[in-house]
Amino acid sequence: MVPLSHHLWRETVASHEVPRRVIHADLDAFFVSVEVALNPELKGKPVIVGGRPGGRGVVASASYEARAFGISAGMPIKTAERLCPKAVFIQGNFNRYIEASKKFMAILADFSPFLEPGGLDEAYLEVTGFESLHGTIKNMAEKIKKRVRDELNLPVSIGIAGCKVVAKVASGASKPNGLLEVPPGEDKVFLAPLPVGKLPGVGKKTEAVLKNLGVRTIGNLAEMPEDALKSRFGVYASYLWHMANADDDRPVEPPGEVKSVSRETTFAEDSSQIEFLAQTLWRLTEEVGADLRSYDRMARTVNLKLRYSDFTTITRSMTLKQGTDGDNDIYATGKALLERALTAIRMPVRLIGIGVSGFVPKSIQLDLLDNRPQRLSDLYRVIDNIRAKYGFEAIKTGKGIREDD
Repeated sequence: MVPLSHHLWRETVASHEVPRRVIHADLDAFFVSVEVALNPELKGKPVIVGGRPGGRGVVASASYEARAFGISAGMPIKTAERLCPKAVFIQGNFNRYIEASKKFMAILADFSPFLEPGGLDEAYLEVTGFESLHGTIKNMAEKIKKRVRDELNLPVSIGIAGCKVVAKVASGASKPNGLLEVPPGEDKVFLAPLPVGKLPGVGKKTEAVLKNLGVRTIGNLAEMPEDALKSRFGVYASYLWHMANADDDRPVEPPGEVKSVSRETTFAEDSSQIEFLAQTLWRLTEEVGADLRSYDRMARTVNLKLRYSDFTTITRSMTLKQGTDGDNDIYATGKALLERALTAIRMPVRLIGIGVSGFVPKSIQLDLLDNRPQRLSDLYRVIDNIRAKYGFEAIKTGKGIREDD
């Protein structure tokens, strides 16, 4: 038997020649795990990534030791500090996590070309028919775990099942650092006794409504008449009912083409200082520019996002005459939008962000009398290469340096 091509797996499953097999791989406490891999002294300690003590940020990731104190993602840093004052707080480095994610996805891609990332730290793999390469799909999953551990020093939990939704639930049930295979034909049986809140797509509000209807397990939801759910959930009822019944034929699909890139940051204290805001804008612009160039694209539209002290949020955009991937061009446009916004609304800023969209193929307008565009493009490429090798902070430009650096 050979691995099935992506467009043939549905026909094969439908004909019952080979039971469908899907893997869901999910890195555990991703941001924290990356920090622990870089600093082993953090292992076994309550670690929180997302901000400094006393700050206004939120928890982005928490170690399992920190979760034991009731800390969860999205919780305000001040609340986390109160619940676990002895925790190690790390502001985090997003570029570091992106790099780890790229390596993780590259490892997964070595096992199956049918890969669908679900974010930086998780992905589905279509592995129907891959038994011939690894003996069993479980052997395949164990090899994935070993490579992730050996090459990245990161823990990964893996679920194996006959469809995407059950594979995801299985990986969650195997955490931390586990492996759980649902035997072929047992997907619905596996889901039935689990709390309904374990079903992907069932948030706290939906769970509360379902419990009011007497639905406490996924099995209860599967037994509900689909029409009875429609009066409460409308078109979403069909999704809930089919997922609860493990009736999920969604294919594993590669991600669509990236259409925008953006970065934003929330300040520890609101600010009205144009110099400070401009410095922050430049730093964010450098990250946006580097991402844009990594996609080998240019962008025509620059987008600015501001959130003021009263939580009013605005976005402003400007479309350029031609595409650019240059930090200077993006920043100049963003700064012009910033100055206009601050003139129109005179209020301290809580959050600032900048992004680009309207991608076009990369090209450089050459001028026989002016080779600056080409020289600038070459400079960006050199800077990007250095940062990729030594970290984003390896090179700092003057306009982005603050007094506390």
